[in-house]
Amino acid sequence: MLKDPIDLQKVRRVLVTKLRHHGDVLLASPVFSVLKAHAPHVEIDALVYTDTAPMLSGNPAVSQVFGVDRSWKALGWLDQAGAEWGLLQQLRSREYDLLIHLTEHPRGAWLARLLGPRYRVAAGYNQARGWWKKSFSHLYPLARNGRRHVVEQNLDALRRIGVQPGEHERGLSFVPEEEAESEVQRMLGELGLAPGGYVHVHPASRWQFKCWPADKTAELIDKLQGLGERVVVSSAPDADELDLVARIRALTTTPFADLSGKLTLKQLGALARNASLFIGVDSAPMHIASAVHTPVVALFGPSGEFNWGPWQVPHRVVASDHSCRPCGNDGCGGGKLSECLTTLPVSAVLQAVQALQPR
Repeated sequence: MLKDPIDLQKVRRVLVTKLRHHGDVLLASPVFSVLKAHAPHVEIDALVYTDTAPMLSGNPAVSQVFGVDRSWKALGWLDQAGAEWGLLQQLRSREYDLLIHLTEHPRGAWLARLLGPRYRVAAGYNQARGWWKKSFSHLYPLARNGRRHVVEQNLDALRRIGVQPGEHERGLSFVPEEEAESEVQRMLGELGLAPGGYVHVHPASRWQFKCWPADKTAELIDKLQGLGERVVVSSAPDADELDLVARIRALTTTPFADLSGKLTLKQLGALARNASLFIGVDSAPMHIASAVHTPVVALFGPSGEFNWGPWQVPHRVVASDHSCRPCGNDGCGGGKLSECLTTLPVSAVLQAVQALQPR
């Protein structure tokens, strides 16, 4: 039996911090829903980077989303200090009883001290020094076997304080919101597509070493459309991602619906939610598709599907049997290309599609 559980009846407000990338923030969404389910009276705020805020906005378990703007670093030390002070004052005004810090970012330890919540929870990282450990009242261990999904690792913060997530409480939550849904319906209408009448392919990632080659993606699209599927392709407005889609377009023999660079994160979620199937690499859009309950075919290379795979949604993972994977490196030898991913055959991806969409 846990010796030091937290009595949630004594908790009024909680701050959950997740200062990472978009997918990481979305994979933390069950922390909010589980905590809200076990303590409906509690207000739960989030602190994330401002560009990742859409991953949690509209989530019914989240009261307020506060943001750290990465651009503050370019303001100069005086203006940056002013922005940081303003954020700190906003957080102080909320008078938190509990802080749950879900990364190793040092800001969490500083906030644990500066905000003064009664309870302060974080992971007990092996490299953590005494200053870190003394900043928190409850430390939870990280999995040692390397096969624990990130969602479960996040939920370990709740287990440490006596909250046991139910089997059906751990789903991801992403809310596209009405305006994004309406705009995507308009776009689909212009393309002659109906909800459920297309396959959503998102071939890109902000990390080049996670991407499948353009020629194989083009071949996959042609084969899918040869089988009677309509394909919609998306990407971020990033130049490298747009270039990848342009190369795919130049190699295909059948035209596809191209929404690359045209969608907000909320609209991307609406597009995925209305698709019959999502195909992509290990990326935030793959996690968004999982969150909106669209079946997923995910291609994995140097990153591990045990930690980052599609969560609680029908899916197939396509990965090689290279003995060195998952290595976590940015390509073989740091060369930005991962052979365990680039060598995946189109036939394996088609088999995964057909397993999820038997004709």
